[in-house]
Amino acid sequence: MFAGEARRLTTSLADVAHGKAFLLQAGDCAESFHDGSADQIRDKLRVILQMAVALTYASGVPVVKVGRIAGQFAKPRSSPSEERDGVTLDSFRGHIVNSEEFEPDARVPQPARLVEAYHQSVATLNLLRAFTKGGFADLSQVHAWNQQFVATSAEGQRYEAVAGEIERALHFMAACGIDLGAESSLHEVDFYTSHEALILPYEEALTRVDSITGDYYDCSAHMLWIGDRTRQIDGAHVEFLAGVRNPLGLKVGPSATPDEIVALCDRLDPSMTPGRLTLITRFGAGKVAGHLPDLIDAVGSSGHPVIWACDPMHGNTFTSSTGHKTRRFDDIVAELAEFFAVHRAKGTWPGGVHIELTGDDVTECLGGAESIVEDHLADNYTTICDPRLNARQSLDLAFLVAELLRS
Repeated sequence: MFAGEARRLTTSLADVAHGKAFLLQAGDCAESFHDGSADQIRDKLRVILQMAVALTYASGVPVVKVGRIAGQFAKPRSSPSEERDGVTLDSFRGHIVNSEEFEPDARVPQPARLVEAYHQSVATLNLLRAFTKGGFADLSQVHAWNQQFVATSAEGQRYEAVAGEIERALHFMAACGIDLGAESSLHEVDFYTSHEALILPYEEALTRVDSITGDYYDCSAHMLWIGDRTRQIDGAHVEFLAGVRNPLGLKVGPSATPDEIVALCDRLDPSMTPGRLTLITRFGAGKVAGHLPDLIDAVGSSGHPVIWACDPMHGNTFTSSTGHKTRRFDDIVAELAEFFAVHRAKGTWPGGVHIELTGDDVTECLGGAESIVEDHLADNYTTICDPRLNARQSLDLAFLVAELLRS
């Protein structure tokens, strides 16, 4: 990407920090070298655009769209090794490092994968630019975005109703003499990329000095985040990302203390720039009220204009009786509701959500409008790492978040 694009994203995120916009950050848990076709990228983008339309229409605020895409190939793991049937191998760390098959050769790190990840990221970003600027994101196409399996569902029909309202509004504006063809915001969208900056040699190799400002930018993505496992104040990941001017995210789990987070804010955003830093909380359902209020108070007192976003996925993962890693849709919704309730009580802006999803009709998360149960998980469980919401569940979640925003 280009440094100017990252600066535009920072400007848009500043509106989120000021309570004038909302951040939707969504995409794959871990991208796969096998899933980079144009159709797969289009379907993932379509779900995110549908969610953004539902959020914008219901809440009345612009939605900043950032994908977990075009670079999300590396995954931190809680254990360096994995054991099956008495055999122990290195953990799968994402396709940028090794492969998911439980075989000795597959788990050996292969440096050539860094180059393959780069080329797939370039191709993905080029396709995203073509789709978002070439007519696919035109608001007049909102009906066409509805995938067949979504169109036949209750949440899909709810989306169709919103699409119909938007279409009538466009007809009304045209009848009033407004030249809709001249309004570029109706025909294209700004869509940004992000991933966890986990493998620092890869990130360093893609860092450039911007010819306009003289600042360093990590050109592997518009936005980068530091994971909950790598946010040590004296660690290499914090040191590296403190030196680039991209907008940054910081994952905040239950072990984070107010003093630690304020110190990280000081380190990563010493100039207190709105839009620079997003704190992405991931506590788990039932745990938000025990952690978030003290963090909001401490960061607010420090003066840092952060964005507060909720990742309701990672704190709600468990292994089902069938042996599949999964998440309950109800737990995801519960954590989001708790996140919004705390911000309502504090008088602060719940600035965004961070969701793992796919455009495919997978069966990886339990519940939702389709009432997926444990026996269904094996039907279409295709993730190479953590479970994702499918298109129907994602759209259902968008309407629920929109209702929380409205209130």
